[in-house]
Amino acid sequence: MPGGPTRNADLWLGRARKNDASAAAARQAVAHLKPAVVVTGGSRGIGRAIAQRFASHGHHVAIVARTKDDLKNSALEIERHTGQPVLPITCDLTSPKAFAIISQDLEQAGYFLDVLVNNAGLGLAGPFVEQDETDIAQLVELNILVLTSLSRHALPAMLARRRGGLLNVASLGAYVPGPHQAAYYASKAYVVSLTEAMAVENYGSGVRFCVLAPGPVETRFHAKMGADTARYRRIIPALSPDAVARAAYRGYYFGLRVVAPGWLGPISHAALKILPHPISVPIMAWLLKRDAE
Repeated sequence: MPGGPTRNADLWLGRARKNDASAAAARQAVAHLKPAVVVTGGSRGIGRAIAQRFASHGHHVAIVARTKDDLKNSALEIERHTGQPVLPITCDLTSPKAFAIISQDLEQAGYFLDVLVNNAGLGLAGPFVEQDETDIAQLVELNILVLTSLSRHALPAMLARRRGGLLNVASLGAYVPGPHQAAYYASKAYVVSLTEAMAVENYGSGVRFCVLAPGPVETRFHAKMGADTARYRRIIPALSPDAVARAAYRGYYFGLRVVAPGWLGPISHAALKILPHPISVPIMAWLLKRDAE
């Protein structure tokens, strides 16, 4: 990441890096490489918008996804908008070798992983008992296991260098059980819990931890998960991916632990944390229910 602004933000937050000999040695070990922001699921939607936002601020960016053509097209589009080259990394994130593949591709291109944006994820709509067991397992694998594995592999080097960060994409749904999207909401609650715990464990380390918790966003995600006819799609205004990305970058830059984008985001975030579940869960059940159910 660019040194000056990040250093100033650290001082403003009272979390200046401790430049001891071991940290200096760890940074020297990658001095021949450029720091990169790596965005999983970066070929579309929120991930692509976040990648473009970081690139527009001069960061070196790599985007990771499975589909080579989508990746290449998205990388070229981001470069066209920002003038910043983007590294596409084709990788199945569910592979045990995913982190090694990402690291190898980064190093071959002259980069090291500085900021990891865990954005890749799946959603499922409908009553839990009617959902396919294989689909639930895939959701848990991508939303929880992949995010956990990548974070666990990336964090030691960040801590050694006393720089870098994790930006994990969750949802406002993380703060309340979600009938009719039960597994998805539960997986995002895990993301929030893990990220906030890591932030406390590593406070003062120079590494940033931020969780992005948007409400509905205008992407193909709702249709893919089968939620396009849910009531919330007609009632709650959806943010654009660009608006979410702007909030994510700003929140990460200023060291916020949680970012809830939009004018409604902070209000919903506070309400969901305050309201007891006997009140909030039936409301969510009504909002998440689809027309056919």
